Amino acid sequence: MKLHRFASFPPVLLFIILAAGLLAACAAISPSAAPVARTSQAAVAAQPEPIQGSVWVANEAGDSVSVIDAATNQVAATLKGIGGPHNLQVAPDGKTVWIVSGHDNLAVVIDAVAYTLLGTVATGTAPAHVVLTPDGSQAYVTNSGDDTVSVIDTVTFASIATIPVGKQPHGLRPSPDGKWVYVANMGDTTVSIIDTTSNTKIADVELGPTPVQVAFSPDGKFVYVSLNAENAISKIDTTQNTVVGKVRVGGGPVQLFVTPDNQYLLVANQGTAEVPSTTLSIIDTASFTSVATVETGQGAHGVVVEPSGQYAYVTNLFGDDVAVLDIATQKVVAKVATGLKPNGISFSSLLPAMAETDIVTYELTGGEGQEGGAVHDAHHEP
Repeated sequence: MKLHRFASFPPVLLFIILAAGLLAACAAISPSAAPVARTSQAAVAAQPEPIQGSVWVANEAGDSVSVIDAATNQVAATLKGIGGPHNLQVAPDGKTVWIVSGHDNLAVVIDAVAYTLLGTVATGTAPAHVVLTPDGSQAYVTNSGDDTVSVIDTVTFASIATIPVGKQPHGLRPSPDGKWVYVANMGDTTVSIIDTTSNTKIADVELGPTPVQVAFSPDGKFVYVSLNAENAISKIDTTQNTVVGKVRVGGGPVQLFVTPDNQYLLVANQGTAEVPSTTLSIIDTASFTSVATVETGQGAHGVVVEPSGQYAYVTNLFGDDVAVLDIATQKVVAKVATGLKPNGISFSSLLPAMAETDIVTYELTGGEGQEGGAVHDAHHEP
């Protein structure tokens, strides 16, 4: 009977009704997940890839080094037994890490993959910072107690030169081409320039009170110097070694780092133990003006930027942690607890080698004027 009534419709009208019904049915049963899936994929694509590598942190008051997994922002290993490590530096090839022991007057060399102790080299008194030339052939250590810089052959672990510089040398960095090392002399008002071929000081640049650290632009055209007592950053044109600018930042600036794209200069403002600063200043390098101030933690001291330029890592000296900063959003996205008084910081593109709970303890000998180069044992603790 229903077919009989259905058939009473004109054929064309019947066709239209049937077609409309089929379309409605398809729409009803068609999965609505297709556009949702496209949205989900777009959202996933917009998220940055996890950073692969490790962040090395010198815990000066904790006599230890923390190794942070950059992908998880978790401590992967703790290296103990290095007395008063003020600063450290990952070698350009990522295979070794050089650490200064202020307590033992040593440069300590660690295998970055196995965490084994490769050797030690005696430095001058109160070593502060260590850097390596871009080719990795020479290490330079500031001896703040002797007003000198030690030069070390990274293959033989032999000290090959001692260079007089200004008073209380502290931070230092090599030029991108490896021809020069600029040294901030915290005890006076200058930066000393070292020729890495002759390993001699060739000039001093007058700046202002308490230069603490230097940072090169990626193209090597400019050097930026933190003036701790003046709460300012000076800019040096390296072609003439003349000061071409100065900008105010937060209280007690210490370490500074230029992003790989040369867009920003990041400055950690430590302040003092009595009045700690809590900020990182972000300076636009083109205009040489401060464009942002970010709260990072108590006593922001060290800063490093990983090679992709997505994240910066800041040691908070009085907070015993490291802040992870998303540079694009200018927001801290993680805090990582470290040892006591985290100071120097460096990034390695190599993945951390151990589980989170692993602890390595070294037994150091040498120092105090003794010749280095000896290899010592390490003990692994659960």
